[in-house]
Amino acid sequence: MRTYHCFWLLLWAGQPHQSFLTPLSKRTSGFPEKDKVLVLSGNSRQDLHRSKRSWMWNQFFLLEEYTGTDYQYVGKLHSDQDKGDGSLKYILSGDGAGDLFIINENTGDIQATKRLDREEKPVYILRAQAINRRTGRPVEPESEFIIKIHDINDNEPMFTKDVYNASIPEMSDVGTFVVQVTATDADDPTYGNSAKVVYSILQGQPYFSVESETGIIKTALLNMDRENREQYQVVIQAKDMGGQMGGLSGTTTVNITLTDVNDNPPRFPQSTYQFRAPESTPLDSPVGRIKANDADVDENAEIEYSITEGDGYDMFGITTDKDTQEGIITVKKALDFESKNLYILKVEATNTHVDPRFLYLGPFKDSATVRIQVEDVDEPPMFSRPAYIMEVKEDVPVNSVIGTVTAQDPDAAKNPVKYSVDRHTDMDRVFNINSGNGSIFTSKPLDREALLWHNITVIAAEINNPKQSSRVPVFIKVLDVNDNAPEFAMFYETFVCENAKAEQLIQTLSAVDKDDSYNGHQFSFSLAPEAASSSNFTLQDNRDNTAGIFTRKTRYNRHETSTYFLPVVISDNDYPIQSSTETVTIRVCACDHRGKMLSCNAEALIHPTGLSTGALIAILLCIIILLVTVVLFAALRRQRKKEPLIISKEDIRDNIVSYNDEGGGEEDTQAFDIGTLRNPEAIDDNKLRRDIVPETLFMPRRTAAARDNTDVRDFINQRLKENDTDPTAPPYDSLATYAYEGNGSVAESLSSLESVTTDGDQDYDYLSDWGPRFKKLADMYGSMDSDKDS
Repeated sequence: MRTYHCFWLLLWAGQPHQSFLTPLSKRTSGFPEKDKVLVLSGNSRQDLHRSKRSWMWNQFFLLEEYTGTDYQYVGKLHSDQDKGDGSLKYILSGDGAGDLFIINENTGDIQATKRLDREEKPVYILRAQAINRRTGRPVEPESEFIIKIHDINDNEPMFTKDVYNASIPEMSDVGTFVVQVTATDADDPTYGNSAKVVYSILQGQPYFSVESETGIIKTALLNMDRENREQYQVVIQAKDMGGQMGGLSGTTTVNITLTDVNDNPPRFPQSTYQFRAPESTPLDSPVGRIKANDADVDENAEIEYSITEGDGYDMFGITTDKDTQEGIITVKKALDFESKNLYILKVEATNTHVDPRFLYLGPFKDSATVRIQVEDVDEPPMFSRPAYIMEVKEDVPVNSVIGTVTAQDPDAAKNPVKYSVDRHTDMDRVFNINSGNGSIFTSKPLDREALLWHNITVIAAEINNPKQSSRVPVFIKVLDVNDNAPEFAMFYETFVCENAKAEQLIQTLSAVDKDDSYNGHQFSFSLAPEAASSSNFTLQDNRDNTAGIFTRKTRYNRHETSTYFLPVVISDNDYPIQSSTETVTIRVCACDHRGKMLSCNAEALIHPTGLSTGALIAILLCIIILLVTVVLFAALRRQRKKEPLIISKEDIRDNIVSYNDEGGGEEDTQAFDIGTLRNPEAIDDNKLRRDIVPETLFMPRRTAAARDNTDVRDFINQRLKENDTDPTAPPYDSLATYAYEGNGSVAESLSSLESVTTDGDQDYDYLSDWGPRFKKLADMYGSMDSDKDS
């Protein structure tokens, strides 16, 4: 189709669906007026009325995704200034000019060189101009035109997610919203149905459905149970062209999970449970575990266990293990096989989170019976009380019974019990107990003033099985009796002035009593009978547990009597009455007119913390004598040089110092027996050791005289003389060994190795006299003699 304008001619090529032509109503100036132009549209022609303008532009429409081998024809530009002589040149600029769009500069034909995609760029804006080829000057102004890309259905719908995940509670109603899926189509929504998307479900029926226009997925089946099936996979299709045939489509997957609701009550797998528990089971210890099954999960499966009834309702308790949802049965009170050996409980399991919507399914709880058999064990004796408190007077005689503890075997066998006192609690063994009847008695005198309470522990054990024992504390309080006489609260030493007046108070006395008095102590004071009439002082009892000493005469003379000793008798009012005689020392001193002491015979009374001149001189002399002694001793030590006991390696002597140990055997009562060195004279001399004090003087045990050995005796005498004359020898007896064995010892050899070398027979009867340790040896050698005789 070809269209004629006054100044430009826009032509359609004869190819179908390449371009469309639309007249622009706007007029631009600059071109001469021409006659009317014919516009061909389709198979008909329409007359275009001539108007005054220099350019008349059209919009060009071009289909996308052209698949032909030649360039795609867009349209033709023509100016009425073009005489067909080739003097004009057409120029194209703008979007894609010269690359995507080209123009024939002679004819004005426009072509697309590449396949276009509307989704990449839907509109191209270009500018056209005609210029004189020789001068290069434009013959008409530059004007703008548009090329629009027409859409075709070349894009399938795309979902915003490849996989959707959703969840809904189980047992939901039909039509419950699950999730909404969304698909988009890149085609032009304003042109045809290329971008109109319709949703449908390919997989997931009959459980779910999808709305075709919105993509909303809903439940389609009633009472979907998570316990039967938890996961569902739904495939949704999105198709363009309104779902018609030939449209493009895309799919997505929706994973739907049913979440749990509490629609299942707990159920015990069995109706009766049996457990065994020893009677010695500690409190709060587990006896057994039970579990009710719940098909729900998480908090919907949480179970609370309780004991609702039974004869062991108060004996046992049950708690819930939060990790395993098990019921743990524990002991609340001590079990006793002898009193009750079987308990029957009813245990109930209840959901802690109940959903009211499902109460119609039934009660969300279940119950079971638990039987607990108590087993007998060998128990230790049990005391009749957890603790005993006893009282005893401190003046009771030794072996007096103060109380009795009782324990018995709780087992059916009733084994007898014996009692004892834990000596770790009675180290002084003040008390003892009768092992048969449990009576506690004293074994030593008691003294309340020394120890008021005695806390001991008594042990009761089965006679047949002492390992089965139990303990009980016994608290013994010692009751007071009046067995202590009152005495002065302190030592009283006072003074009286020589110029004292009669009836003058010189000292106030007070007393204390170690005994306990329930009504308070009441002491009475008086002078001893021997001093009551002849004393120079009087005593006045104040009746408040104090007394005052007063002068009886006017003046005292310290040169005649410097010290008075005043005996005072103190008595209590308890039963039996206890009294004591205490002495008050009174010194006569010189005083001034105000009664202030000036001097006394006792210097310590005047200067209690000072020393007299004579005492200081004596102390000084002692210090001087001590210093002189130290200096002399140091000088003597310097003069005498001490050499080492071992001078060289050749002079090897072992000095044995006695520490009063027993020595070398049963018969060796002295540490060193010089007779072992074959010195018979030393045995006969019976000399005592000089390094220790003999315990008793006794006659030494005579032993048979050994045969004299001259060389050994000379060797010993020579070394003895050297040690006696050695100035460096230690100042104590020592035993020097010289590694010289000699020919034998007093006892001679017991070995049988030399027996074959002796000419005559030996008598071994003396071995029998050496005690039980040599009995085996005596029997051995005695039997040899008998064999020889036979």
